[in-house]
Amino acid sequence: MPGQLTNTTSLRNSRAQVGAGRTAPVKGKSKPGTATGKAKAVKAKAETPKQAISKAAFPEAFSPQLATLVDAPPAGEWLYEIKFDGYRMLTRIQHDDVRLFTRNGNDWTDQLPELVKALKGLKLQDSWFDGEVVVLDEQGLPDFQGLQNAFDEGQSKNILYYLFDMPFLSGEDLREVPLEQRRDALKQVLDSQRSRLLRYSDAFQAGHQDIVSSAAAMGLEGVIGKRAGSAYVSKRNADWIKLKCRLRQEFVIVGYSAPQGSRSAFGALLLAVNDARQGLVYAGRVGTGFNETTLKQLHKQFQPLQRDSSPLGKKLTAAQARGVQWLEPQLVCEAEFAQWTREGILRQAAFAGLRTDKPASEVVREQAQPGKAAGQTQAASAPSTPAPAKARPATATPRSGKKTAHGRVDVAGTGISHPDRVIDRQTGTQKIELAQFYEAIADWILPYLSKRPVALLRCPEGIDGEQFFQKHAEHLAIPNIRQLDRALDPGHAALMEIDSVQALVGAAQMGAIELHTWGATRDKIETPDHLVLDLDPDPALPWRSMIEATQMVLAVLDELRLDAFLKTSGGKGMHIIVPLARQADWDTVKAFSKAIAEFVSGQLPERFTATMGPKNRVGKIFIDYLRNSRGGSTVTAYSVRARPGLPVSVPIALEELAGLTSSAQWDITNLHQRLSTLKDDPWAGYRNRRKITQKMWKQLGARQP
Repeated sequence: MPGQLTNTTSLRNSRAQVGAGRTAPVKGKSKPGTATGKAKAVKAKAETPKQAISKAAFPEAFSPQLATLVDAPPAGEWLYEIKFDGYRMLTRIQHDDVRLFTRNGNDWTDQLPELVKALKGLKLQDSWFDGEVVVLDEQGLPDFQGLQNAFDEGQSKNILYYLFDMPFLSGEDLREVPLEQRRDALKQVLDSQRSRLLRYSDAFQAGHQDIVSSAAAMGLEGVIGKRAGSAYVSKRNADWIKLKCRLRQEFVIVGYSAPQGSRSAFGALLLAVNDARQGLVYAGRVGTGFNETTLKQLHKQFQPLQRDSSPLGKKLTAAQARGVQWLEPQLVCEAEFAQWTREGILRQAAFAGLRTDKPASEVVREQAQPGKAAGQTQAASAPSTPAPAKARPATATPRSGKKTAHGRVDVAGTGISHPDRVIDRQTGTQKIELAQFYEAIADWILPYLSKRPVALLRCPEGIDGEQFFQKHAEHLAIPNIRQLDRALDPGHAALMEIDSVQALVGAAQMGAIELHTWGATRDKIETPDHLVLDLDPDPALPWRSMIEATQMVLAVLDELRLDAFLKTSGGKGMHIIVPLARQADWDTVKAFSKAIAEFVSGQLPERFTATMGPKNRVGKIFIDYLRNSRGGSTVTAYSVRARPGLPVSVPIALEELAGLTSSAQWDITNLHQRLSTLKDDPWAGYRNRRKITQKMWKQLGARQP
């Protein structure tokens, strides 16, 4: 058709050379006799009854056993291992073909070529391994940010694979073989072909409190306990448990921020530690753990200590210091926290109390001695003699705030009921942690929520319980949330808006996990200011196909001279956001987005569909344009998703797309690492809005309604 997009070839080729988007075929069978006979060694070593080892059909896909979060293990014998801060990874070796899969079944083989080579060196057939890929820092500690960087930069040679179980070996099903004997067999396999990249995860029969205390002192995430003699089961059960570490130490109080909303006295404390060269060094803020009495008592103690200038050796930026009242560095408090960031900032900190037994001049950052902890960690082991530690053992209920008489905990001045309720059984994340997460990222998410009607996906009992979508402020009041003029949506209760950190935390208090916003602001509700293309793939497609598909759609938008911005969906797909001049109405914007979807699917019908429904999406990617209807909404940037692992929908720069490893790459446990290292706004230029022109309609071969 004349006037259509001329660069169809570039669309087909995308911005990179693309293939069929299918995984590589399984290679042919190996020659007879290439198996090493290690299955026989398993039998000999394990001394297991013959019925424990079976010849079950070798599975093409495999789900891992998952651990349950506990505060202490049940009675009985347990083995303990380090809880690595990395990615869970399963390996399938079949007919000499090695494939690596994440816990959710995503194929990451192409991203780990060095590990593939090392695993092929084992010369096995029909085997499954279970372990974790990690990167170690200079002290030999697992470094999750370093692991992310290794994937982003294609530096797979730095990625180590700690193996801790082997459900199948050379075609024999070992899942019913007792744990210790499976591990003995695994160690034999690894010892037979030593590799720098393949490491055995040692286990220890020691007191769990000693192990957890030592892990905390070493800066590790926690420990995994496994019941002695247990079988391997592809689900979460009580035979595998996890105990998390939380760190705890003293800090100097150097200032406080102004209160917001219903909060009295102050908002958060600014903390610091002494450094021999730099003086007082900023360590972050703590805004939880206070009750009303504590707030008033502390505020009274602060009054005679007020000063005009910062006592820090290195001053904060103007944005960081905005609204801060500085104090003489005399008071010392104790705080509990999850970990230190690379920049020396506390993560998920909670106030534990004032310390009057230690002068401020003696408060320094507490660190494990590298001669002991670091060396032991490099061997992937916990010390046999636990090092002393101020850190406390993990508990199922983080000490993240002082409870009131009604069992509530304050976050950003909002009471959180049932703070220890587990909302995600996969990670053990609690309701209080979700509220703290939203409080911590308020500055990032609020700009995308402000002035827009918001819809909430609420999960009062967690993501495994009942879920429901709330678009209007009906019967149940949400703390601090703004109710909009009912005339904006006639015939319904008032629409809602989240415009403050208190409202954000209030939504979490009422069980909201996901936050979805309209494509228009309340002041111009009938003229959208952006459109969304939600690329939703067949779950069977490899991630590589998702990247290629996104590149193809971006190529079309580029031909239309439309600026596009990307964010991960936090699920399986990608969201493409196109800012628009606030001119066209909802029907026009929806029709235009439909025209784009139909053009792309018409050009590449083998890759895309514009028709919803699972049967239409088999082997393809559905371009969902339906969110551009009036009243439709899309999960907002930086919202948590109500999915296992609690991933987050995260904006990325266009140049980051090729290195993206998953749409769920970031979650509530690691997003802070990305945000703390961002040098530029990934959505810089977002305010550049385009009009929908007649030329664009013509290029798409569509007619404006």
